[in-house]
Amino acid sequence: MKRVLVIGGNGSGKSTFSRKLGKKTGLPVVHLDKIFWRGNWEYIAREEFDLLLSAELKKEEWIIDGNFERTLEDRIKFCDTVFYFDFSTVKCLFGVTERVLKNYGKTRPDMGGNCPEKFDLEFYKAILRFNKKNRPKTKALLEKYKPDVIVFKNRKQAEEYLKNL
Repeated sequence: MKRVLVIGGNGSGKSTFSRKLGKKTGLPVVHLDKIFWRGNWEYIAREEFDLLLSAELKKEEWIIDGNFERTLEDRIKFCDTVFYFDFSTVKCLFGVTERVLKNYGKTRPDMGGNCPEKFDLEFYKAILRFNKKNRPKTKALLEKYKPDVIVFKNRKQAEEYLKNL
């Protein structure tokens, strides 16, 4: 396990898991949100994001967490291990709501720039569509490239994995 992807629904705990996995393994952690977002919820240009991601993918070791469906296939091609947080929509909605309440008005360490947590209706709508839109493509890419895949259906499974690592 040298090149690790952590993917799944928003609010499932990918970034928290990635940080903990990084501490346990010594692998450097790259949060895609930290690359993508600049101050005040402005994002970088697609070309710049692709260049920064490409530079990370070429490194020998990493844990990369985040969705960014457009780049998923490229990331899967480079990885040897995938942790897939395949949570229900309800669990993801609960996770995001809990995160916003806990961090409201503050920028999380896994975010780029000054992007304080807030309630965002469009983000909630994206969560409602996420599984239907992304699950089939994600599963097809995992089957195509065949990295080692560990699927978590809830946070307790992820915590147990870390505890037993």
